[in-house]
Amino acid sequence: MVNQDNQSVNPSKNFVLPFILLLLSRVSLHGYELSQKLESFGFKTLDQGNLYRMLRQLEKEDLVSSEWDTTGAGPAKRRYSITKAGITYLKGYANQLETYQSLLDQFFKMYTSVLELYIPSFQKKDAIEKVNNRKRRKDDGAEEDRSDS
Repeated sequence: MVNQDNQSVNPSKNFVLPFILLLLSRVSLHGYELSQKLESFGFKTLDQGNLYRMLRQLEKEDLVSSEWDTTGAGPAKRRYSITKAGITYLKGYANQLETYQSLLDQFFKMYTSVLELYIPSFQKKDAIEKVNNRKRRKDDGAEEDRSDS
C-alpha cells in the first residue's frame, strides 16, 4: 500500500510473517527486539499490539514458541523462537517468494522497456556511450566555432 502523505510504501501485514520467521530462525528474540529488527527491514508502521497478536497467533499455529526470560534486570520478558513447523513454513514461503521474484523481474523488464519507448530521457546509457556522446557534442561545437571564423 502507498501512503498518500509521504508516498512511502508500507509492506502488507501478511508480508511481515516471513520476516518474523526469518529473524527467529537466526536467534530467539524478545518482542521489542523483534520490532526493532523489523523496523530496520522497512516495516516502519508496524504497531506493537499487532505484532504481539501476530506472535500469539503464530504460537497457536505452532510456528513459533515462547518462554519467559527472567534473566537480567527488570520484569520477565517473553522470548520467541521458531519451531520445526515454522522452519518448514519459512522454507515453503521462501520458495513462493522466489516465484514472485521472477514474476517481478519480468514485470520490471517490461515496465522499463515501456518507459524507454515512451520517455526517451528514461533510457539508460552506459559509461562508454555517455563519453562518446560528450565527445560528439564537443566535436560538433568545435566545428561550429571553426565555421564562424
